[in-house]
Amino acid sequence: MPLTDAPLDELVVYRPETQAPPDFDEFWERTLAEARSAGGVVEAADVTDRHLLRTVEVADVRFPGFGGEPVAAWLLRPRGSAGPLPVVITYIGYSGGRGLPTDHLLWSAAGYAQLVVDSRGQGHDTPDRTAGGTQWAKGFMTRGIDSPDDYYYRRLITDCVRAVDAVGHLPGVDPERVVVAGGSQGGGLTIAVAGLARDRVAAALPDVPFLCHFRRGAELCGEGPYVEIAEYLRWHSRHGVEPAFTTLSYFDGVHFAQRATAPALFSVGLMDPICPPSTVYAAFNHYAGEDRTMTVWPFADHGGGYGSNPVTQLEWLRDRALAP
Repeated sequence: MPLTDAPLDELVVYRPETQAPPDFDEFWERTLAEARSAGGVVEAADVTDRHLLRTVEVADVRFPGFGGEPVAAWLLRPRGSAGPLPVVITYIGYSGGRGLPTDHLLWSAAGYAQLVVDSRGQGHDTPDRTAGGTQWAKGFMTRGIDSPDDYYYRRLITDCVRAVDAVGHLPGVDPERVVVAGGSQGGGLTIAVAGLARDRVAAALPDVPFLCHFRRGAELCGEGPYVEIAEYLRWHSRHGVEPAFTTLSYFDGVHFAQRATAPALFSVGLMDPICPPSTVYAAFNHYAGEDRTMTVWPFADHGGGYGSNPVTQLEWLRDRALAP
């Protein structure tokens, strides 16, 4: 695949001027306060034997998300661990859900606890019950785009922050050592949580993150979810362009990055046709935390470092005293 964006020497200094809405912080404070006031309980049922795993303990978790609605997750821990363990909260890529516990064995093999969060409406176990507004194109990128209050990612990001809230109610995990992680959509959600729950996140691992610098993504991409925005605007270009990007500005990873302070390890693929490298660097170069590192995969597509990336993450966490 060819390079999909600017040369690396331009990317490393790419820091576009972006303006968060003036009520950005108030919007999210209100959103999270409403979710927390809706109540709900955290439940964890042991299902280890059902999955025939001998070295890992598995719990099927439900925790309250947006509107107090139950969100599904898996909690995986090394069998017999004394705890409390550092916990990696994992967010999932676009159109995927939590899958099966056997899909997520790396972190427990390394001695961590892991909470794998389902994506409402995308996975099979957490419906998007309160979907509002209009959806103009396939997928999730335009669901409720008429209004920030109705937009799909308001609900999903709230679920992801509430996963951090849930950690303190789960067995064997250390709420003082919370690592948030994910790739693509999961990477964008990681940045959002690092910005919204900055006092409770010890480290962030956003890989090839999506949901950053929406306008540039919609302008550059010929494949992937950003295309959904372009398709919508193709038919609503007369009056819909600026209102759509105003809604999206409440959910842009660049604005969350400006509020995030935890140590962060990003990754980028310079041949990524789905999340252009400049959108990743836009978030990285605006990231407020002083300890931020970018892993560059020069010939990688949207898979980034593939199997090499977890080794980089494990070493990076070890060097920051976040290993079990």
